[in-house]
Amino acid sequence: MTEAMPASADALAEQNGAAAPVPNRPPTPAEAPPALTDGQVAHYVEQGFLLVENLFGEDELAELKADLIKLARGGYPCANLEALPADASDVEAMRRILCIHMPHFLSPVVRRYTTHPALAAVLGRIVGAHLRDGLWDGAVKCMQSMFFAKPPGKPGQAWHQDEIYIPTRDRSLCGVWIAIDDATLDNGCLQVLPGSHCRGVLHRQRPHERTDEFDLAPESFGFDSQGEIPVPAPAGSAIFFNGYLLHRSFKNRSGSYRRALVNHYMSAQSLLPWLLEGAEAEAPVASADNRAVHVVCGSDPYADAGYRIPENAVWLRQYEE
Repeated sequence: MTEAMPASADALAEQNGAAAPVPNRPPTPAEAPPALTDGQVAHYVEQGFLLVENLFGEDELAELKADLIKLARGGYPCANLEALPADASDVEAMRRILCIHMPHFLSPVVRRYTTHPALAAVLGRIVGAHLRDGLWDGAVKCMQSMFFAKPPGKPGQAWHQDEIYIPTRDRSLCGVWIAIDDATLDNGCLQVLPGSHCRGVLHRQRPHERTDEFDLAPESFGFDSQGEIPVPAPAGSAIFFNGYLLHRSFKNRSGSYRRALVNHYMSAQSLLPWLLEGAEAEAPVASADNRAVHVVCGSDPYADAGYRIPENAVWLRQYEE
């Protein structure tokens, strides 16, 4: 399959739909999906991932697309997201983006989608479902958001586990991969290794040499990758996956963008020894806790410690040309 050429402004506009601007009214949500079945919860616990379709409606996807462009153009005041000239095209803005990290600290739109009721309804069933009955009260908190554009021709990311980067105390980390565009085999949908989370082993990482296929992030190794499967996701759906699950994505070989909002969550009962600042970094490792979090459902047993917004939390990771 030959590499796709960069998408044109017309192609991007077509993907955005005719009404890309943020609506002046609250977006119309998708029809509420049925409550998770016990079988779906069991699938997440045993296989390490769960695809749930029809969580977001067309108006909501249009709002997310418009907000990604606003962020990419530097439309929110932020030292780490340089404002582009007025005559710069949306395509120019989007082509440079590998990932915008932590946009929920800047964009009220992204912040709202981290606590979207449809997500909360699923998260409140699965995040701690691997624990014995009675050991998790259903409370969930969010610590990260990431906006991916994945333009045509751009690479994916090699095998990795998210708990390598975001450690929890109870293996409750859950990534939520929200498909803003249809995620397909052609444009580099998520690939997972079902059940690879079960042992609770974090595999070592090393540099890779497949820079034509993957970005420069290191790859996990030392496991049998037979059994890998793709998880195509229609726009408006979300893939929920455990922090120990091995996953990757391939290069975008299509002529379209593959945009996604990826948030990370965990049990509110677990401390978060990650990206510690100030007094947090001075605490003993056993009690270290990042308080740059917000509650999605349930209550936070550590709420008396307060919450914070980090300085310069939002930043742009660009593709290496």
